[in-house]
Amino acid sequence: MCGIIGIVAKNPVNQAIYDGLTVLQHRGQDAAGMVTCDESKLYLRKDNGLVRDVFHTRHMLNLKGNMGIGHVRYPTAGCQSSAEAQPFYVNSPYGITLAHNGNLTNAETLKEDLMRDDLRHLNTNSDSEVLLNILANELNTIGKPRDDLQAKDIFEAVKRLHKRCKGGYAAVAMITGVGILGFRDPNGIRPVVFGERKTDSGTEFIIASESVAIDSLGYERIRDIEPGEAVFITLTGEIHTFQCADNPINSPCIFEHVYLARPDSIIDNISVYKARLRMGEKLAKKILKLNPDHDIDVVIPIPDSSRTAALPLANDLGIEYREGFVKNRYIPRTFIMPGQSIRKKSVRQKLNAIGLEFEGKNVLLVDDSIVRGTTSKEIVQMARDAGAKRVYVASAAPPVRYPNVYGIDMPTVTELIAHDRTVEEVAEIIGADWLIYQDIEDLVESVQKGNEAISSFDTSCFTGEYVTGDISADYLAHVESLRNDFAMQEQNVDEGLTDLTESQ
Repeated sequence: MCGIIGIVAKNPVNQAIYDGLTVLQHRGQDAAGMVTCDESKLYLRKDNGLVRDVFHTRHMLNLKGNMGIGHVRYPTAGCQSSAEAQPFYVNSPYGITLAHNGNLTNAETLKEDLMRDDLRHLNTNSDSEVLLNILANELNTIGKPRDDLQAKDIFEAVKRLHKRCKGGYAAVAMITGVGILGFRDPNGIRPVVFGERKTDSGTEFIIASESVAIDSLGYERIRDIEPGEAVFITLTGEIHTFQCADNPINSPCIFEHVYLARPDSIIDNISVYKARLRMGEKLAKKILKLNPDHDIDVVIPIPDSSRTAALPLANDLGIEYREGFVKNRYIPRTFIMPGQSIRKKSVRQKLNAIGLEFEGKNVLLVDDSIVRGTTSKEIVQMARDAGAKRVYVASAAPPVRYPNVYGIDMPTVTELIAHDRTVEEVAEIIGADWLIYQDIEDLVESVQKGNEAISSFDTSCFTGEYVTGDISADYLAHVESLRNDFAMQEQNVDEGLTDLTESQ
């Protein structure tokens, strides 16, 4: 769930990349970084923290050049050290920087290959550094000097990369003094889009995780990068595209539409906003089918991303829609946070109930999804404390029962509340009087209606079916050992990142 951006312009790009990263901040709040290129010199700034905290005036003044890439990060593996903030850089060949969103499922094998066969040294545990070194090695194998490097050579390197790398990934890479490259995995799991802007000085180009970044900067969206495709933009503003995968299959991550993406984004020609409206309509139909004589008095969304689904749900049920929670926008997303105790504390800091909307009422709380259940349990209790008579919960997504291995922080089955539990058991744990989930078929139909040319989606966190076909029980066990709460906390302690809230 990281955010990436790359711009080739006619004027300095530092401010545009900064602005684009702030628009993509919802995709990662752990770290931010930017690298720019000016006359074959690179200027880099990256650190832990939000965009506004990482980049100050003195940093912006030093980020010179008309070409650059940026990144906002949240960790799914490895540690939270600033050493793993992106973009990453390798000197050979040419000087290449890369920012990546996703997860390589064969990263460990690739690391061994890079060190043993390609004689490349890795400085971090990040699979993004692995992806960068694979790209660099394939370009090095082609063996062209910088002045002779052509778009076809770069596309050949990406083609070889696709054959070596497995998993879900979208990336932007900058080749010093040459141009910017954007590419997407052959299954199109992670999103990436590109656009252009006409100026008096010539056409400028942008690549970003979501179309909202393109819109906000005054660019026009061209289209999504297709699964397996690469887009190369030269330093002088020429654009080249090429399909680099042998058998691409479009299976985008459906959870982008459930939760990750901003509602004003368009992903694979599907409006996230309209998809969420349809989710609410589907959920209302299921409620009326299962419980036509319900006693719900009011529908209240759990802010923010569930609002879009909650409104049509309330309309179709013929019930009042009310805002019952006020959100503190300065608290990060809770399911990103490492550690149940930290998440639990942050829920009360993040949300406050408006008692008038709960007192004496049977309340239906609508959430976009229920992952670990920590937030849901706390919010149900908040509703009761505010005077609700009965508390029902509706999820716009099906039960999350399996880990996501393509770049979303749903790491282990033991931390997923719905794994190996019935709906009734989950309801009891979170303290709800009744719990209803979206059906997987209805979720797929809600999203697919926006682009019926997409025949399949990655729904692995709901179904356990992984579109890359290479996920074994041993791999899931390995991922769990690296990414469960205990492992993440241990890594944070090793890096000197002990949570101060816990010790005070």
